[in-house]
Amino acid sequence: MVHYRTAIVDSHNIFYREAGDPQHPTLLLLHGFPTSSHMFRDLIPLLEDRFHVVAPDLPGFGFTTSPAQFEYTFDNLAEVIEAFTQTLGLAHYAIYVFNYGAPTGFRLAMAHPERVTAIISQNGNAYEEGLSTGWNPIQKYWQEPSAANRAALRGFLTPESTKWQYVHGVPDESLVAPESYTLDSALLARPGNDEIQLDLFLDYANNVALYPKFHQYFAAHQPPFLAVWGKSDPFFLPPGAEAFRRDLPKAEIHFYDTGHFALETHVAEIATAIRAFLSREVLTKSAAG
Repeated sequence: MVHYRTAIVDSHNIFYREAGDPQHPTLLLLHGFPTSSHMFRDLIPLLEDRFHVVAPDLPGFGFTTSPAQFEYTFDNLAEVIEAFTQTLGLAHYAIYVFNYGAPTGFRLAMAHPERVTAIISQNGNAYEEGLSTGWNPIQKYWQEPSAANRAALRGFLTPESTKWQYVHGVPDESLVAPESYTLDSALLARPGNDEIQLDLFLDYANNVALYPKFHQYFAAHQPPFLAVWGKSDPFFLPPGAEAFRRDLPKAEIHFYDTGHFALETHVAEIATAIRAFLSREVLTKSAAG
């Protein structure tokens, strides 16, 4: 049974989905652009019998609301989510990171490595070779943050672009539920949300700048790591998944014949991989401890 809750965190009203016994090991699900915790709607029921699953909407996304003066940077997103975990009393947790959830979750792990029991990356990048040419317009904005380059990125915020992100690279588009991209488009269209997303496009450059520190964290702490990757992702390429093994030689990596939103078509396969991974790396170690 999935519960739909809100938590007040430093004047933010954080919407989140929660399922499973809080006495079980926690899995924190962190979504990305342009979606919300809704992307985990089919995954949560496949995990809740053995894990305590928590999926918040990041500030600027889904049903979370934030103060008008909030500055949308990835540092600030991570600070809010860290405070959210403390508000809920999550002392230890594994993280599932997708897209924007990756730089958010990796910041949590770097700040408090003792809290993060394992990492699952679903098309959540941390290496430059994982960035496709699809990033070129955004990288141009990083290099020259002009009004013209900012305006050029508004095309990423249209309903057509959102749907394309869901169906590109999917062999059978009829497997992708239309409410997924339709809900995302409706929430992106709220007044002022476009400026939030454009601010985050610009600040993503700071995530790339942090890649070496992410690598240092991986190498120093060797967290158990699973990559479940849509191999036809137009933004985050398979070499980005394979690169994790440079710093995490024991990383487990799986590729699926699908696109960016791999859960839309391969949720059963990914859930099976997650259950096996967490059972081995978290449940077994927790019982032994």
